[in-house]
Amino acid sequence: MVFARVRRAFGVGGPTVDTFMPDPAGRPGGLLTGQVRIAGGDYDVVIDNIVLSLVTEVEAEDGDAQIEFHRASVGGNFTLAAGAREDIPFQLSVPWETPVTHLAGERLAGMTMGVRTELSVAKAVDQGDLDEVEIRPLPVQEQILAAFDWLGFRLRHADLERGGIYGVRQELPFYQEIEFAAPPEYAKSMDEVEVTFVTDATGTEVILEFDRHGGLLTERLDICARYRVEHAAAETTDWISLVEGWVHEAVVSPSGSS
Repeated sequence: MVFARVRRAFGVGGPTVDTFMPDPAGRPGGLLTGQVRIAGGDYDVVIDNIVLSLVTEVEAEDGDAQIEFHRASVGGNFTLAAGAREDIPFQLSVPWETPVTHLAGERLAGMTMGVRTELSVAKAVDQGDLDEVEIRPLPVQEQILAAFDWLGFRLRHADLERGGIYGVRQELPFYQEIEFAAPPEYAKSMDEVEVTFVTDATGTEVILEFDRHGGLLTERLDICARYRVEHAAAETTDWISLVEGWVHEAVVSPSGSS
């Protein structure tokens, strides 16, 4: 697919920019690849810098906001002659903690993410529109989410919360919550579970927040549990049994597990 949002970057007669990604899909820890294509205008210009950034929308107390959470320079410091064209190949790394936007080929409701191309000419900076990208889950993440689905939990939506999770080392200033509604067999114990992944090069922290019902004499209670799983275990673990054990532990435990 071609994301071609050609625009006049610096007024009439200025250069135009087109960011092209043959496959705008990636995974945490992977790469997005393509070309930044710059076409010269009516006069020579010095391209100081070309920066690509990953941008997403995060919930906050004062309203949703777009946040740039990763940026990289992919070229610059050259003269673009009038009418000339320069194609700049790029590889943009995807941080390990990047949230998932698609699952089983479908967009997660509530998620949006894109690559923004920033062009600097004569100390003036022009930021273009977002070119949408698709972030798919890593195998371990996909197996865990599929296990919840197999157990009857119904995917509702996902969102990003600004801030950090207590006791968990994070690189990004937000975290993702993927919300599932509880199936009938757990409906008396809980309404929903929110799944959060905080991932690094070797594995992922799985943080589960179960929204549990209170009894006649007890208040409603959120149970948080935290587990560590390694990427290498993706194909050797019985994920359905493991996730079912996590859910059962939350149902019977007053405080969850870590």
